[in-house]
Amino acid sequence: MYKEIESNKRNSIILMMVFIAVLITIGFGLDYFWGEGSYSIVWLAIIISLFMTSISYFQGDKIALASAGAKKMTKEENTYVHRLVENLCITAGLPMPQIYIIEDPAINAFATGREPKKSSIAITRGAIKKLENEELEGVIAHELSHIKNYDIRFMTVVAVLVGSIVLISDIFIRSQIFGSRRRKNSKGGSLFLIIGVILAILSPIIMEIIKLAISRKREYLADASASLLTRYPQGLASALEKIKNENLKLIKSSKAIAPLFISSPFNKKSKKNFWFSTHPPIENRIAKLKGML
Repeated sequence: MYKEIESNKRNSIILMMVFIAVLITIGFGLDYFWGEGSYSIVWLAIIISLFMTSISYFQGDKIALASAGAKKMTKEENTYVHRLVENLCITAGLPMPQIYIIEDPAINAFATGREPKKSSIAITRGAIKKLENEELEGVIAHELSHIKNYDIRFMTVVAVLVGSIVLISDIFIRSQIFGSRRRKNSKGGSLFLIIGVILAILSPIIMEIIKLAISRKREYLADASASLLTRYPQGLASALEKIKNENLKLIKSSKAIAPLFISSPFNKKSKKNFWFSTHPPIENRIAKLKGML
């Protein structure tokens, strides 16, 4: 378990370093094309991205819960779930999150909140009814691990970087189509312009792939952390087996909040390109968990 946790943390950092390296490379490239020397466009894009992302950062939890149709659950409404969450929080050294119920027969759950003190977890009615005690415990431990690992905050930083690249690329392309630019060197300028346009078009796609790769690594990390928390990887593995086999789609599902769920809220049988998937293949997750036994 410790080896798996360390591996996923290390891979996440490596991907972040690649992210930043690409951003800096594009910044130097744009400085060449505009000949400014101040990287003003790069900084402007980052500032705009920070502003836009901060809105979702501070209000994203409320938006996600409302989008999923989640209703706050009191201790009196479901003592069993409340105590399960409470016991895991004590073990993990986490403050008690707000608990929400999603009235949906599918088995799923998600966590949200920018820090442990302001976190929430939402569990579907289907998960409570269909999962055995150890399975539900594994699912809740997975979501609490996202909170403990600050995955929401981590992915917010990634979103800022992606947004910056998209804005920079858009500004560059528009400047070539609708405006004029200065070149430091007219010789070979056309070749560099073509390279610049190709880079501007491909960069957002590349960054999106890296972002999704980071998202998948954080899912593996949460699985491993949950196993360490419960000391029973089989519980989460069994829950994922049930999620894989039931093939139910959440009634209120949105692509915007899909990455938050423990498993894709959409039809499991639909074929998705791995590179553009927010979650690792569920079979791989099950295999890794069983390998910890």
